[in-house]
Amino acid sequence: MTRAPRTRPDHPPLDLFGAPAAVPGRRLTGYLAQTLLADGPGFATHAAEQLVVTLEGILGDRHAGFSRAADSRVPWYPRGTPLRNTRQISLVATDELAEIARRLGLTQIAPEWIGANLVIEGVPRLTGLPPGTRLHFEGGAALVVEGENAPCRHAGAAIAAQTGQGGAELGFAKVAKGLRGLVAWVERAGTLSSGSKVELRVPAQRLWTA
Repeated sequence: MTRAPRTRPDHPPLDLFGAPAAVPGRRLTGYLAQTLLADGPGFATHAAEQLVVTLEGILGDRHAGFSRAADSRVPWYPRGTPLRNTRQISLVATDELAEIARRLGLTQIAPEWIGANLVIEGVPRLTGLPPGTRLHFEGGAALVVEGENAPCRHAGAAIAAQTGQGGAELGFAKVAKGLRGLVAWVERAGTLSSGSKVELRVPAQRLWTA
């Protein structure tokens, strides 16, 4: 008789080979509620009915390009080092922005204030989607999630400037963890249109432990 492997209280369930059990992949359907473009020198974006997407990112967007310069997010490289751009597009969720606003005591946080490109609805816990999740849009464009977009002071300052609430500059980074949204890169060119459907392919997940 085969005995199930024992687990420690602080470890996830194990499979028959002693490795953490995988959570199966899933397919979800969501809705692209809004598309926004950053085509100016500032941090903010503005609404656009449709975005043209190439392998370099959103056409005309300030974050487009095959490469980007290293910044404070990657302190293991000297500032300005050319790196592959895996932060071409920023995604947020309507329900998560509403929760951040509630925590800050605000009536709303508009996605354009914090430089978002895509506003997604109908996907539970958008920010929690794992790296490697693929988003396929009706216009042919496909994105791959790089990871969570960590909340920063710059976004907080933008919110403070819009609302007059000075505490948001530092408070945003504290209350927006796990809710700030995602960054992604383009796998397939196409268009992104406000009001269209998006299909998500979430990969199987296995928690790594040493």
